[in-house]
Amino acid sequence: MIRVRVAGDIAALTFDAPERLNAVDAPMLADLTAALERLDADPGVRVITLTGAGRGFCAGASLAVPADGPLEIDTATLYAAGRAVAAMTATRTPMLALVNGVAAGVGVSFALAADYVLASEAASFMLAFTKIGLMPDGGATALVAASIGRARAMRLALTAERLPAATAAQWGLIAEVVPTAEFAARSAVLARELAASAPLATGATKTAINAASLDLAAAIGREETGQEALLHTADFREGVGAFNGKRAARFHGA
Repeated sequence: MIRVRVAGDIAALTFDAPERLNAVDAPMLADLTAALERLDADPGVRVITLTGAGRGFCAGASLAVPADGPLEIDTATLYAAGRAVAAMTATRTPMLALVNGVAAGVGVSFALAADYVLASEAASFMLAFTKIGLMPDGGATALVAASIGRARAMRLALTAERLPAATAAQWGLIAEVVPTAEFAARSAVLARELAASAPLATGATKTAINAASLDLAAAIGREETGQEALLHTADFREGVGAFNGKRAARFHGA
C-alpha cells in the first residue's frame, strides 16, 4: 500500500510493504499516481516526499511466482510504473526522494524521478533487470543516462552491479548522501527548506529542467514495447527461476 500523511505544508508518501522490501504491484502504483495528482492539486501542499517503510526504499516490481504452474506475466505493473513516474516528473510541487535503503529495478526510477534525491549511506542503487532477462523500465533508460551519462548508464544497466549511495553521489546519480544516524534529521530539514521555497518558481524550475534534460514519454514508450516482448521470453522465465532458486541463470537468447 501507499501510506499518505500530510503535516502542514509537507506531504509524505511511503511505500508500505516492508515484508517484500516495498516491491510494487499495479494497485500500489495506481494509488501512488492518484495520491500524487491529488496532492499536487492542493495549494496547501508545498513539498511531497517519497520513502520506503522498513529497511528498503523499493526493491522493484513484485513478481507473481506461483508455487506450481507457469509464471504469471504481469504487464499491468509495467504500465502502472510508467504512469507513476510520469506523474512524479509532471508535478509542479517539488518532490524529495528519501532513499533509506535498497532501490532496485524500477525503484531506481522512482528515486530519480523526484527532484532531489537524499540517500542514507546504507542505501544502494541497482538496475537488476538483466539478471532476470529484462531491460530497465519506468523511464530508467532516460533518467539514469540524464543523471550520469551514457557510459555509466550502460555500465549499471548491463552489469546490474550494486552501486553504494556514496558512489552514486560521487557520480551525480543522486544529490546528497548522509550518514544513517543523520538521515532522519537531514530529511526533515531539507523538506522544510523546499517547502519554504517560492512555489511558482520551483514549479517553473523543475518543469524547465525536466524539459531540457528528459524525453521521458519517448523513453517509457520504448521501454514498454521492449519489456512486454521480453516478459514473454524463455530467458525471463529462466531468470526468475534462477533468482528464486538462488542459482546462476543459463540464458539462451530465446
